[in-house]
Amino acid sequence: MSNRRGSPYSTHVAGELNEARPYAAWTGSDRIGNRVLSTLTVILKTGGCIWNRCRMCSYRHVRLGAAGEGELARLLLAQVSWLKDRFSMDNIDCVKIYTSGSFFDPVEVPVAARDAIGSLVRGKIVIAETRPEFVVTDRVASFREIIDDGSHDLPLYVAMGLETSNDFIREKCINKGFSWDDFLLASKAARSAGAGVKTYLLAKPPFLTERESIEDVVSSINALRGIADMISLNPCSVQKGTELEYYWKRGEFRPPYLWSILTILLRAERHILCDPLSGGRPRGSHNCGTCDRTILQGIRDYSLSGDRGLLEALLGMDCTCKKEWEFVLENERPYCMPLTR
Repeated sequence: MSNRRGSPYSTHVAGELNEARPYAAWTGSDRIGNRVLSTLTVILKTGGCIWNRCRMCSYRHVRLGAAGEGELARLLLAQVSWLKDRFSMDNIDCVKIYTSGSFFDPVEVPVAARDAIGSLVRGKIVIAETRPEFVVTDRVASFREIIDDGSHDLPLYVAMGLETSNDFIREKCINKGFSWDDFLLASKAARSAGAGVKTYLLAKPPFLTERESIEDVVSSINALRGIADMISLNPCSVQKGTELEYYWKRGEFRPPYLWSILTILLRAERHILCDPLSGGRPRGSHNCGTCDRTILQGIRDYSLSGDRGLLEALLGMDCTCKKEWEFVLENERPYCMPLTR
C-alpha cells in the first residue's frame, strides 16, 4: 500500500479500537485532470494484504484477523454505515478507496461489501487501489457499472502501487512481488473494463542513493507515458513496524531530501501529484528544518495548481542545507554488503 496522510478519524490496528469504523477517513481536495475536486479519502479495515511483504509498508498490519467471509463482509458493511453517518456525499466529487492491500481482491474485500461501497459512492469519481493480479476485467467492470450514473466520462480509476518501472529495484529494494509486465497487463484489463489508470511511484526506496532515486523516478515517469492517466509521487517515509524502520534506526536509511522531490517534479514532463507523508519530520522527506515548511506547502500547492513556476521558485531558494544535498548527490555511494565473510 502506498503512503497515506493522517486524518482526524485515524485509528489503529483493527481490534484495538472500534472495528465498525475505517482505519482512517478524511476530506480534502485533489487535482483530477485539469480540475480541482473535493475528495473523501477512506482507508478500510479489511481481511488484509495477501502479499504482506513490502519492506516499507505498515498498513499490511491493519487487518480484521481470521474473520470468515460472512463476518468480514459484516464488518466492512459496518464501516460503510459509519461513513454514511459522518460524511455527506452531496459535497463530495471524488472518493479515494484504500485498504491494507487490494480493493479488488475478493478474499480481502468480499463482493457483497464491495458492491455496497459502490452503491454508497455512486455518481462520484472513484479511485480504488489494488495490486495488479486482482485487476480482472469483469470484476472491475462490474464495480464501474455500480458507481456509474452517467455523470462522468471516466468514473473509475484503478490505482496501482507500481513504485518503479525497474523490475530489479521493485524486487530487490521493495519486495513488491510483481513485474512491469504484470502491471502492463493489469492496465490493459482496467482499460477494457472502462476504467482509467492511476500509478504510484516511490521516491527513494531502501538501498538506493539520493541520485539513483531521482533518476529512477524520472525514468519511471517517462516509461508511464501513454499508460497512466495520473501519477502520484510518494516520497518514502519510515513507518513503524517495518523492515525499513530497522534500517533507519541503524542509520542505514535517510528519507529523500525535499530538494530531490522538487527536482523530480520539475524534471517530469507532465503534472505529478505529491503530498509527502510525514514531510519535514525525521521519518519523512525533509531538509534541515528551516526551509521544510515552505517547500512542503509549495509542493502541495503545485499538486493542485500545476504551476511549474512555483517549483522553479522553490528549487531556486537559498538555504544552507542545499549545499549539503548537492554534496550528497555527488559523493554518496551505494551501500554494499560484503561479498565474503
